[in-house]
Amino acid sequence: MADPKQRLDTNVQGNFFVDATCINCDTCRQLAPDSFQEVGECSAVVIQPVGDEGLHRAYQALLACPVGSIGTQRSDKTRLQQAMSSFPLLIEGGVFYCGFNSQKSFGANSYFIRHSDGNWLVDSPRYVKHLVDALERMGGLRYIFLTHEDDVADAARYAARFGATRIIHRADAEAMPDAEWIVDGSDSIPLAPQFNLIPVPGHTPGSSALLYDQRFLFTGDHLWWDPETRSLQAPQRLVWRSRAMVQSLEKLLGDQFEWVLPGHGDRIKLTPEEMRNQLRLLVDHRLAALAS
Repeated sequence: MADPKQRLDTNVQGNFFVDATCINCDTCRQLAPDSFQEVGECSAVVIQPVGDEGLHRAYQALLACPVGSIGTQRSDKTRLQQAMSSFPLLIEGGVFYCGFNSQKSFGANSYFIRHSDGNWLVDSPRYVKHLVDALERMGGLRYIFLTHEDDVADAARYAARFGATRIIHRADAEAMPDAEWIVDGSDSIPLAPQFNLIPVPGHTPGSSALLYDQRFLFTGDHLWWDPETRSLQAPQRLVWRSRAMVQSLEKLLGDQFEWVLPGHGDRIKLTPEEMRNQLRLLVDHRLAALAS
């Protein structure tokens, strides 16, 4: 729970605030960008939320914050419950954003895929009763796909609760050594009909993307959308090997997808042609940087 005594001076006056425990993970800025922005090395409330939609999004951000650094001077229990009930949050086509981001993965996003052959969890949120109950009502979990070693969070608890199979690349398997399915190699691997694992080493040696239905690409920390530059971006620091990162980005040019669904950074939907053009621009920029 956020502490009013640690309220950051960068917040505007009003009911919502961010306190000094903020880890600047960007969860709140994704969910409620009109109210929360990065100010210095933390997020802050730059405009107090107003209206039903603004308040709903702000309460979603409060609940999703991995360290509980968002608080209110006066809590609206009805709106808080409505925000709680909205998770997991539908994105499109049976794909949901889980919410309840975990501090163990530095606030990374996780996703739920509702599928007739068994549901998937992509990376792990916090293990919380509301989400466990919601996933149970939606049919449980058959698979838990882990994009890389940083974002496993509470995957073991979810696997134990639902009897799910955890999937991770061997190069990052030290983070989940008892995973039921450890994959090898650098080639794309069909995991199930409509689901392909694409190794994308770069951020970590075992980073992997999950391509679902040739529409949804779950990228972990490999690729995301920057709303300020309106472009796809990839890590430039905390990178295992820069050249491997660029080669992994180039590899994705051979796949078709409409959505980029990252662990960190904004998600985006574009046409397949626009997505490929954006990716091509990013690859060309990184190749030029390597050559300079």
